[in-house]
Amino acid sequence: MTDEKEPITIKKYANRRLYNTGTSAYVTLEDLATMVKEGENFVVFDAKSGEDITRSVLAQIVSEQENKEGQSLLPIAFLRQLIRFYGDSMQMMVPRFLEQSMQSLTSQQGKFREQMTQAFGVGGFGPLEDQVRRNMEMFEKTFAMFAPFAHGQGKPAEDKPQGSPGGEMDELKRQLDELQKRLDKLGNKE
Repeated sequence: MTDEKEPITIKKYANRRLYNTGTSAYVTLEDLATMVKEGENFVVFDAKSGEDITRSVLAQIVSEQENKEGQSLLPIAFLRQLIRFYGDSMQMMVPRFLEQSMQSLTSQQGKFREQMTQAFGVGGFGPLEDQVRRNMEMFEKTFAMFAPFAHGQGKPAEDKPQGSPGGEMDELKRQLDELQKRLDKLGNKE
């Protein structure tokens, strides 16, 4: 005995509009994609004929997701090979193989996320990002120590008289004052 809910019924009308009978509201393909991602089960019926068109609507969602910039999951070689299986004697085996492969991938995805959480903390990559940020700050500070005039302000260190530590201090103070003025300006803009 399973405790699964009945799938939500979506009706597709001749004007291509999709109607969620559970919420009594029109929905978009994007809404259906969100439902899939949230684990909600639904079936789509043609409102006029009563035909189950869930497969074609899901394929349409995949197609739209594939066309979004940076969203594609399906490599061209995979799509070509998939097309080759249509009408082939192996066609009957492909759906089950793909289903098992996706279940395996989903299982491995959960294990990978769990390992990342154990290795890097709750946020997964949060502590790693913090470490990268700290390393960059340290690098910038170190670089500034060795090249304090690298940004083209003030005289280059090699042009300063060797015996004038006061000259270097004055130059550093001047640069700090300029930086403070810039920070004040930025603060005023916000």
